[in-house]
Amino acid sequence: MTGLKAAMAQVFVQPDATSAHRTWRRVADPIRSQSPKAAALMDEAEEDVLASFGFPAPHRVKLHSTHTLERLNKEGKRRVNVVGIFPNEASIRRLIGAVLMEQNEDWQLQHRYLPQLSMTDIPGASTEVASLPAAA
Repeated sequence: MTGLKAAMAQVFVQPDATSAHRTWRRVADPIRSQSPKAAALMDEAEEDVLASFGFPAPHRVKLHSTHTLERLNKEGKRRVNVVGIFPNEASIRRLIGAVLMEQNEDWQLQHRYLPQLSMTDIPGASTEVASLPAAA
């Protein structure tokens, strides 16, 4: 098990998608005779697991974890628990919207979570900033 874990770790340190897929195959193919179900699962999951390799290298470090999203959800729950009771659905939407806008401002002003210049390295990406519709 430790050997498989170490081999899988090598997949995610590859510099590009081609070498990551090649390393994935080197890990998956030898286990086919020992564990056909595991090999079939790896065959099926390969594209989804390695999807982050379609992004520029500076983005991959940020995309491999959901820690940022979990922290944002935790902050939203904390604020909801502080208030406790909401008079209507619109009031909770305003609170959660405020939390999300605050986080967005932090990301824009303090540091770039994903560098904007490297966004042009994403195939099919546009450099134009999409404008959000006005709130009703």
